[in-house]
Amino acid sequence: MTEAAGLAPKRILVTGGTGLVGRAIEKVVADGEGRPDEEWIFVSSRDADLTNAAETKALFEQHKPTHVIHLAAMVGGLFKNIRYNLDFWRRNIHINDNVLHSAYETGVQKVVSCLSTCIFPDKTTYPINESMVSISVPVRSPVGIPALLNSLLSCPQIHNGPPHSSNFGYSYAKRMIDIQNRGYFEQHGCRFTAVIPTNVFGPYDNFNIEDGHVLPGLIHKVYLAKQTGSALTVWGTGKPRRQFIYSLDLARLFLWVLREYEEVEPIILSVGEEDEVSIKEAAEAIAEAMDFRGELVFDTTKADGQFKKTASNAKLRHYLPGFQFTPFRQAVKETCAWFSANYANARK
Repeated sequence: MTEAAGLAPKRILVTGGTGLVGRAIEKVVADGEGRPDEEWIFVSSRDADLTNAAETKALFEQHKPTHVIHLAAMVGGLFKNIRYNLDFWRRNIHINDNVLHSAYETGVQKVVSCLSTCIFPDKTTYPINESMVSISVPVRSPVGIPALLNSLLSCPQIHNGPPHSSNFGYSYAKRMIDIQNRGYFEQHGCRFTAVIPTNVFGPYDNFNIEDGHVLPGLIHKVYLAKQTGSALTVWGTGKPRRQFIYSLDLARLFLWVLREYEEVEPIILSVGEEDEVSIKEAAEAIAEAMDFRGELVFDTTKADGQFKKTASNAKLRHYLPGFQFTPFRQAVKETCAWFSANYANARK
C-alpha cells in the first residue's frame, strides 16, 4: 500500500544504526518485517556527531524523519564502565538531549529510545518492573518542568536509590531519558517513549574482551582459547545472573513498540524470569556451541558487578502473549557461528 492508497509514509530514522541492535532491526526489516509505507534510514557516527547539537539538528533537517528509534550511545562492558564513568555520563547526556530536542524541533511524531535495566536502584526488590519507573503525568497539564522533576525525584521509583556503582555514569544518563520523555509529553504533548531491554547479544556485537559486554567477550575468549588450546578464563565467580535477549528478537519487539505501543511509560523487553542464567551457565553454553572442550577457570580477583537484575516481562506478555523468543542456546549458537565466520571484520 502506498501514500496514494491512503497511508501517509513514515520516514524512520535509526540512530546507532550500525550497532548491535541497529543491524538487527535492519536485518528484520529486510527479511520481510518492513512495510511498504515505511522508509528506513540507518545512521551512525560517520553521518553526524550526536554530541554536537548543530550536527544533530542538521541530520534531522536532512532526513526529515517522522519517527525515530534512538539507539546511539556510548556503551561498554563492566570494566570499561568502571574506568570511564564520567565519560559515559557526559557523552550520553549530550547525545540524548540533542536527539530528543532535535526530534521535538523538527516535528517528529514518535521517538522510541533504548534504556537499560541498570537504571534501577542497586538495592531494590525483584523482579523489577515498569511500576518502579512510573509516575502519572496528566495530558498537557499546567504543571511546569521544575514541578515535574521534583515529583519524579521524590517518588520511590527508579530515582529513590543509586544504581550500581560500577556503571553509575551510564545508568544516570539513561534514567534522564525517562525524565525527558515525560517532560516533552507534559509540556509539548510529544509521543516520546522508551524500552528497557535486558542483556542484548547477537551478530554485530562488540566482541572486545576488555571493553565489551559479558557474553560477546566470552565468545571471543572461547574462540581464542580453542585456537591456542588453552583454558578459558572467566572473569569473576560466574555466579551473577542475567536475562539475555537475542538481538533479532529485540528488533522484532522494537518494530511493535514503534507501530503499536502508545504509552509514554517505558516497557521492559525481556525473556521471562525463568530464563535467567548464570554467567557460568552462559560460558558453558558458549563452550558447547563452539565445541570447546578445555578447562573453565574463574578468576575471582575480577569484579562480578551487579549480582542480578531480574526483570518481569508481565507487561510485555499482556500486550503480546504469543511472542516467541529464540531459545538461549540456539541464539548463542547462531551468534558464535556469525562471529567465527566474520572474525576478521567483527568489532573486537
